[in-house]
Amino acid sequence: MNDSREISGLLLAKIDEQIERLLHLLALVEEDKLDWQPEENSFKMSELLGHLLECLAGLCAVLQKTHPDRLAHFERLREMKVNHRCGIEEARLRIRDYERSIQEGFSILTDSDLTRRIPTVFVPEGEAVLTLLLGNLEHIVNHKHQLFFYLKLLGASVETRDIYHFRGE
Repeated sequence: MNDSREISGLLLAKIDEQIERLLHLLALVEEDKLDWQPEENSFKMSELLGHLLECLAGLCAVLQKTHPDRLAHFERLREMKVNHRCGIEEARLRIRDYERSIQEGFSILTDSDLTRRIPTVFVPEGEAVLTLLLGNLEHIVNHKHQLFFYLKLLGASVETRDIYHFRGE
């Protein structure tokens, strides 16, 4: 069995970048804007923060299913509320908690784990762990961009550097 962690390590580095940028954007949210929404039938800012928690919880769920014996304690994460109206401080603390859990999960994830298939609600016969992790990463990136866009609509001084990690600087 290949116990290499080269690819999984690169994937974790990208996830870490997204979480770092997400926390940066979160710090720009003003408390009095939590009930703001760009239009009817869209997330309020507080609901978007709660949904971002679900995005991170999805990564943890995949990691737990990949190593259920070693990550059984991740079950506590499943009991935490997501998709709710969430305040800034709660979001920050919960994002950090998910970040620690993601790092723990990746510490035991090998490159050979990435090709294993695990069953999901949507695909009972199973999907590759890499596919599931990338899908969850895409979910985070999309809603991180939504937060960026909300901030821009609110007049925050945000630019490309607020949403992307620039290498070599």
